[in-house]
Amino acid sequence: MPRLKQPTKIKQLKEIVGKPYFESQNVLLYKMDCLEFMKKIDRPIFDLTITSPPYNIGKEYERKIEVKQYVDWSNMWTNKVYDITKKNGAFWLNLGYFSVPEKGIAVPIPYLIWNETKFYFLQEIIWYYEAGMSASKKFAPRNEKFLWYIKNPKKYVFNLNSVRDKNVKYPNQKKNGILKVNPNGKNPTDVWAIPKITSGNGRSSKERTSHPAQFPIKVIDRIVRACSKTNNFIFDPFVGSGTVAVSALQNNRCVVGCDIKSKYLKIAIKRIEELKNNHKSPNTFN
Repeated sequence: MPRLKQPTKIKQLKEIVGKPYFESQNVLLYKMDCLEFMKKIDRPIFDLTITSPPYNIGKEYERKIEVKQYVDWSNMWTNKVYDITKKNGAFWLNLGYFSVPEKGIAVPIPYLIWNETKFYFLQEIIWYYEAGMSASKKFAPRNEKFLWYIKNPKKYVFNLNSVRDKNVKYPNQKKNGILKVNPNGKNPTDVWAIPKITSGNGRSSKERTSHPAQFPIKVIDRIVRACSKTNNFIFDPFVGSGTVAVSALQNNRCVVGCDIKSKYLKIAIKRIEELKNNHKSPNTFN
């Protein structure tokens, strides 16, 4: 993995926020509530934020609260992300489903909070993960949403050529003698068929950690490559198993993350150290 020069802003961030829980070349991890962390920062410093907050469904890392409380909390932390995002920066928010009393059993969380932020909403991305929960009285859930927000709709980063899908059915098709398909591949579209991280004997993903809600690296790689540049500063306020941090580092970005649980930070640290020790080069997205 290429060694990047640590940016001045990382040093400045340590001066503002304090000593991190973990520090290595181009990465800082804090054992801290993300709102507490962000309130310490008084200026836009991040180019891209990618995260997935608790879904308020009773996972081991969260305490269930009332729906209105969840929406209010989402409003607070997403707007703090806005405040610390640079003027041409972006925010990618992954959310699933929860029940709303007397309204619905599997309500997509984006329906309740998509406009609770100062960001400009650019696009919804559907992550189709192919396998998941079973159901007998409804269709089996097989997708989650990513909300792609930007600060400036007239100027933002989108590196389509970095994430083009090379699996083109008719790569040599022409019209009037002109090649119809971009030689680098096709646009991946707004529906991403990428398998989720699985567990269990004989079916566990190679990436699998003990974290109960882990992203596949391929999902995050696509976002990092499409919506940031080399040496950019990436933030994950709910770092969990550290997939955003790993993707940022192996794609030559700098990254800062927060989590309130040390056991998850230790998972992220282990993955970061394995990446650095193995000197892995960036993955090729297929």
